[in-house]
Amino acid sequence: MKHHGLRRSLLAGMAGLALFGAVAAQAGDYPSKPIRLVVAYPPGGPLDILARVLAEPLGTALGQPLIIENRAGAGGVIGSDFVAKAQPDGYTILLGSTPLAIQETLYRKLPYSATRDLTPIANLAEGPQVLVVGSAVPVKTVQELIDYGRAQHGKLNYASPSAGGTNHLAAELLKMRGGFEATHIAYKGGAPAEIAIISGDVAFGFGALTGSLQQVRQGRLRALGVTSKQRWPSAPDVPAIAETLPGFDVSSWYGLLGPAGMPAEVVQRLNSEVNKILAQPAMKKRLVDLDLLPAPGTPAQFRAYLHQNIEMWGKVVRDARITVD
Repeated sequence: MKHHGLRRSLLAGMAGLALFGAVAAQAGDYPSKPIRLVVAYPPGGPLDILARVLAEPLGTALGQPLIIENRAGAGGVIGSDFVAKAQPDGYTILLGSTPLAIQETLYRKLPYSATRDLTPIANLAEGPQVLVVGSAVPVKTVQELIDYGRAQHGKLNYASPSAGGTNHLAAELLKMRGGFEATHIAYKGGAPAEIAIISGDVAFGFGALTGSLQQVRQGRLRALGVTSKQRWPSAPDVPAIAETLPGFDVSSWYGLLGPAGMPAEVVQRLNSEVNKILAQPAMKKRLVDLDLLPAPGTPAQFRAYLHQNIEMWGKVVRDARITVD
């Protein structure tokens, strides 16, 4: 009996070693075939554009092409879930962003957990939103908007492209930090929300920096502040909201993630190549043209940042009692 038990233990150990050897060999050969880069949003959006900016240089550095696959739907949940359930071999990766952190608390029945089912690989870039008001709203600074909101006693409305998005939650955080009330009106996309602010249907909102500043230059909107810790290079005359509300920093992040359980060697290879690309002047320029700045770092730093982001947005969702499902 003892011999049979020993034989089974040896066989189990040999099987484990064989499996470990196969995984190690696979990681050592990585990549040996094209890599699928999943974008959880439709073609033409900010994430899709960034994916196409990254795909060529990263594919060249790795020696294998990156094939962009748009798997849109449910605010990014479908694409993220697809990657979370993929084989953790490094051949299916996700270009994720801030909604991934928000949805961890926002949705009660999310089919995956960003902290449990995904592997942070590399943070790529960050970029702010901008707080804008219509030209007829009698405020020119963040503090004046706060004071105006308090004086209106809840009569103000504000716009966002969708319920539960970064624009919506940034406004909720502004309300909480500023101590005033305003009613949220969700529109079907950024363009209708922007038109509502311009036309005076609502008083304020948060928008993408590039598009909103075009309207500011044409006198249709007034920019009050950016959501980054400091003033943004492309808009040096627009104060950071943090100059009025210290610690207000809700820049959007963009990064690569894979399924849980990826070999450490594969994660490190991807992270190393991404950081080299982010250091190239040509890539820095392309990101700046998109109103983004490189955000290189280690996988551990990205993981810590993701956890911090989930905690921050989770508090906003809970305190504002936001539900979408």
